[in-house]
Amino acid sequence: MTAVALLNASYEPLGTVTFQHAVRMLVRQVATVEEAHDDRMIGPHPWPRVIRLVRYVAATWMYRPAPYSRRGVLLRDGHRCAYCGSRASTIDHVLPRSRGGAWTWANTVAACERCNHRKGNRTPTEAGLRLRRAPFVPTRAQLVTARG
Repeated sequence: MTAVALLNASYEPLGTVTFQHAVRMLVRQVATVEEAHDDRMIGPHPWPRVIRLVRYVAATWMYRPAPYSRRGVLLRDGHRCAYCGSRASTIDHVLPRSRGGAWTWANTVAACERCNHRKGNRTPTEAGLRLRRAPFVPTRAQLVTARG
């Protein structure tokens, strides 16, 4: 089954839940369907695409730093190359791993294959490249919003 988008009562995105979890939330009446598939029903409820919580949930955990991941770096940078702005599909270490660079938010950026290959085992300055935007540590909420 597909994932269902979950919104807080204030319509802010909280993430996704499984289809089965979404149906359980509808049956327990803790959520309502905001967007549905037109032609399908699950009992008395339309087949959900997006559900919204009935009561507001204070999601303070959403504003903590997000755990590091390759997918997170691509989401943070909007799948855009940090050097040229074209579509990015790879991760580049600003300070190469061979020189002590780590797998951290502050040292990795999304990059297109062309720029990643051009930079190689050098720093951006040595390769004649300029970062369009400095890497930063995003919150969980920023990554959920970037997911769209």
